Amino acid sequence: MYAIFALVVFFCLFASLMAFLITYNEYAQHYVEKQTPRKMALEAAVFTFCVFLLLSLVVGFLLNKAFVSQ
Repeated sequence: MYAIFALVVFFCLFASLMAFLITYNEYAQHYVEKQTPRKMALEAAVFTFCVFLLLSLVVGFLLNKAFVSQ
């Protein structure tokens, strides 16, 4: 159980890191100062982490419920 949760957190962190890098690269081309793209990219990374974690927990709960009921 804890191994699965650790794996989910690892992939959520990886997805949020990729979201940060992609978003920062795109916004850095449109802004002169570096603070605004960094803040916007961090917001995208936090949002990505939350969405992936929530989806993983919901899917894990539904799969657990489906397999336990059989």
